[in-house]
Amino acid sequence: MKRSSIMLLTLVALVAGPARAAPPTVTPSPGYDARLQEQRAAAAAASRAAAPARKSVAPRHYKRSRAH
Repeated sequence: MKRSSIMLLTLVALVAGPARAAPPTVTPSPGYDARLQEQRAAAAAASRAAAPARKSVAPRHYKRSRAH
């Protein structure tokens, strides 16, 4: 009985724990989100445009050593 009451109190404490509202600096800002998305899109486009085309590389030919 004592164990179940302790578990019940623990569960109530966890559920009713610290319920705090987020400070104003944490709330999402639509203007900031829009600017951030534009910045990410511009960075992604720049990285795609700046990537050089891959050149095919010919396999290397190694000189055979003579075994005596």
